[in-house]
Amino acid sequence: MRDVAIVAFAQTDHLRRTDELSEVEMLMPVLHEVLDATGLRTSDIGFTCSGSSDYLAGRAFSFTMALDGVGAHPPISESHVEMDGAWALYEAWVKIQTGEADTALVYAYGKSSPGQVRDVLTRQLDPYYTAPLWPDSVALAALQAQALIDAGDTDEDALTAIAARSRAAASDNPHAQLSGDVPAGDYLVRPLRTGDCPPIGDGAAAVILAAGDTARALCERPAWIRGIDHRIEAHGLGVRELTDSPSTRLAAERAGVFERPVDTAELHAPFSSQEVVLRKALGLDGRVRVNPSGGALAANPLMAAGLIRLGEAAARIHRGESDRALAHATSGPCLQQNLVAVLEGESTHA
Repeated sequence: MRDVAIVAFAQTDHLRRTDELSEVEMLMPVLHEVLDATGLRTSDIGFTCSGSSDYLAGRAFSFTMALDGVGAHPPISESHVEMDGAWALYEAWVKIQTGEADTALVYAYGKSSPGQVRDVLTRQLDPYYTAPLWPDSVALAALQAQALIDAGDTDEDALTAIAARSRAAASDNPHAQLSGDVPAGDYLVRPLRTGDCPPIGDGAAAVILAAGDTARALCERPAWIRGIDHRIEAHGLGVRELTDSPSTRLAAERAGVFERPVDTAELHAPFSSQEVVLRKALGLDGRVRVNPSGGALAANPLMAAGLIRLGEAAARIHRGESDRALAHATSGPCLQQNLVAVLEGESTHA
């Protein structure tokens, strides 16, 4: 296996609306930022991969327009996933493992403001039995939260505390959409209050991956990807145990999470109740700092929030604030599909 690291990370300020910006205009500053951080030019990048959703944009093959921000001429080696950018990072990591590239640019973006996100996300459900009922993402998360409460795994006060802790941590994050003292709010769908749910907004993020000595030349303290894996659970919600996440646990096992303790965990938990599920699946105790960036409860740009978890974990390693970090991304209803990565600083590399 080739040593591959995240050597640069950038993200936009996450806002409720960016009506004045197109996806390309929103994306270009973060692309320039990661390239400038490494001193690379577009022509130096061996592979480019992006994550976005045509459903959010409302038009087919919308990702091709975003390539204007990258610069597709002269021709580049490029790919796209109709998923969160964390899975684009996984594809880029595989590409580097094959030896076909030494560097990769990964980016993701999402503008949720033009449409109704709760309606849009129903389109990812089972098309025969579930989607025709139009259960929205908040209602499904509320079913999961109630199952956790009924099982004795949490209660409403504990969920409120998770949301409050996350947004307090986000006070140190200049890119966060929500931070500080955010009220718990009214019930949106019981038992979830507005404070238990992620903000709706627009944003983008980008990272650069590099292999071996190239990574060391580009970054003073690269965040080495020591393990990465993703797993998926059944499409039918009725055959799943919603209080647990076996796919997260299996991905973590394959990524090497349980080999040694981590000091930081960036969890993609859009709803406060989902942090409870993930902590249990990953065996995280009070010694692990969870979501020091504020997590998805502070900013949740669809299709980019998972990539941001990887970027935030890497940035802490870059700054020397973490030695071994866990990064998690999710896709689908109630944590259906999960990606887990272990990142380490140079000093912890055996």
